[in-house]
Order: sequence, then structure tokens, then C-alpha cells
Amino acid sequence: MEQFDFDEIIARRGSGSYKWDMPERGDVLPMWVADMDFMTAPCVIEALHRRVSHGVFGYTKVGDDYYDALTRWFSRRHGWHIDRNDVIYTSGVVPAISAIIKGLAAPGDKVIVQTPVYNCFFSSIRNNGCEICECPLDYHADGSYAIDFEALEQCASHPRATMLLLCNPHNPAGRVWTRDELRRIGEICLRHNVTVVADEIHCELTFNGFRFTPYATLGEEFAEKCVCCNSPSKAFNTAGLQIANIVCRDAGMRRRIDRAINDNEVCDVNPFGVTGLIAAYNEGEDWLCQLIDYLYGNYRFASERFASELPDYTVTPLEGTYLLWLNVSASGLDGAAFASRLEKEARVMLSPGDIYGAAGSAFVRVNLAAPRSVVAEGVERIISFARSLSAK
Repeated sequence: MEQFDFDEIIARRGSGSYKWDMPERGDVLPMWVADMDFMTAPCVIEALHRRVSHGVFGYTKVGDDYYDALTRWFSRRHGWHIDRNDVIYTSGVVPAISAIIKGLAAPGDKVIVQTPVYNCFFSSIRNNGCEICECPLDYHADGSYAIDFEALEQCASHPRATMLLLCNPHNPAGRVWTRDELRRIGEICLRHNVTVVADEIHCELTFNGFRFTPYATLGEEFAEKCVCCNSPSKAFNTAGLQIANIVCRDAGMRRRIDRAINDNEVCDVNPFGVTGLIAAYNEGEDWLCQLIDYLYGNYRFASERFASELPDYTVTPLEGTYLLWLNVSASGLDGAAFASRLEKEARVMLSPGDIYGAAGSAFVRVNLAAPRSVVAEGVERIISFARSLSAK
């Protein structure tokens, strides 16, 4: 098997990288927005080179090879047999979620989110005139999270609650929800006629001992009352190629979503997104397996350093994704203040926890998807900064 080098440092500053070029100072180490600092799989790069060499980049027709790559991948890796007729492609998971809300919810409807949760959920809900219904996850002393099913039942029973945005695996809590947990969520939502919209963009990034369960595989009754969104963008670091898929079994719901996709003008995709997905799903599995092992090594390194040097700062156990969730309440600062001062004083940029909902106010999110030497530098800067706070 070919071995891939995830220790290689790729210079991204000055390349138009949102992650690296957003900080005003050039000495800031960005560990915030969720993309990786690794080159994508060589098979993807080679496929894109071939497509570029063609030299014509007109409007794109998505062909059978695209649907074959998508459906075979999810069947082989996750036991999910997707009917290509249930698929709507679009430019990204966030545009997909916004279109789904627009198509299936009415202004004034309540949309449930399990906080802390991906920050773009909030803007997608508000931008469509709906109301956010926060259902905080249970936070345990060891830093782990669980679903508060009693609170979820209460939220779902509200007469204006029509939708749940489910993050599976969960960003930023790092949970890979079990089949039993997902079934309990589904049973509550079915009882109250709440549609489950599952953001499954991190589905490939699960660590050894944890298994991703596509929500649509729970059973017929669940599959008919859900919409699932996926993309290779997180697993293969191809967010800039702008490709994602919506999978919806119910024909009536699918028509309404497709109408919203067209209303929002996110119905066209570029040829590189199509080419990249086909290459990733047909040829990228070995690269992905090695990536997951490397990311787990980064998580082990970071969590052990924090446990050793900052024992009062709790790291949430990570079952999947590459996003470490750190409780900084021992600093005496909330997450926003901690992140702001860290950037100014220690030149590390993190995501403040408050953007993920009220349940995240004492936290920061740390992106670990970088060569280990870069992660080590960032972790040591965070430790030094935290120690300086306690010394004052």
C-alpha cells in the first residue's frame, strides 16, 4: 500500500486561503475554520489535472459516473443503498441546509438544534424566517456529551416545531451518535411530526471503535421522514471545489427542496467538484484510512499535552471529526474572551465557543487537521498563554 506524507508542511498563506489569510497578522497560527492543511488525495489531484488539461470549463452536466461513485461509496463503506433518483446535488452542505429549510419549513416555524452545534445552522434558520429552538446537550464531568432526550421531547412537542437539524457526527462535541441514540431521536421526531435534517458531512472522519450510522438506514419510517446531506469536502479537504448532495426519499419533499435549490440559484455545480468527488470516492479510500489514523494521533498528542500541562482545562473526548473542544472556564474567561486574547497575545486563532450556541460559552474549538509539528506549536502556545493567565 502506498504511504502518504501528512507531515509535509504546505505554505498556504498568500494563496487566497480563508483559514490562513483571514488573520490580519502574518505570525498568527490559524487553528479555527474547519479545513485541513494537508494536500488532498493524489488521485483527486491527478483527476483535476486531467480535467484542467481539457481546457474548456463550461456548464456541467452531472453524469452516471458521478451517481455511481456516490452510491457505491456509501453502500460499500456504510451499508447505505442510495437510489440515485433521491439525490439532489448542490454547491455545499450549508446551501443545502438553507434550501431544505426554505422548502420544508414556513416562516415562524421552530427548528430544533442540539447545542453547542455548528454555527451556520443558526444563520440558515434565521435567514429563512424561522425560530431557533436550542436543546442543549448534557455535558458530563469528563467533558463528554449526551443527548437530553427529555428536553428533546419537550422541544419537539411544541406545536410550531417542524424540523430538527441533526449534526451526525457532531460538530463541535465530537460525538459519533450510536444507532440506538439516533433511533431514540427519530422516535421522538416521528411522534411529533418533526422532520429530521441530518448534516453528515463529517461521516468519514470517525476513529477506531466508533461507527457512523447514516440516519436514513434506521428503518423505512425514519428514512421517509428525513433529509440527509453529505459531501467529500471535509474528508478529502476539497471544500473549495463546492460539491454536496442532498438525499431525500419522499418525492413531495424532494420536489419542494429542488424548487428551493433553484430559487436560491445553487442548482449548478462546477466541473472540478464533480471530478473531485468521482476520484475521491472511486480511488481515495487508502488515503482516507491513513488520514484518519494521523488525525487520531494529533488528537492523542493534543489531549495528552493539555491533560499534563493544563489539568483544569477539560478536553471533550473525540470520537470523530478533527475538531477538539476545550473547556477554558478554569481561565476565568469565557470562550470569546479567551480566543480574543489568545490571538493577540499568543498568535493562535481559535473559534470561540459562543458562536455554537449558549451551551458553548465557556469553550473554544481547536482545529487539529495540520501536520503534527504545526499542531504541537499551536498547543504549546495555548498552554503558555493559559499559564500566563494563572500567573497574573
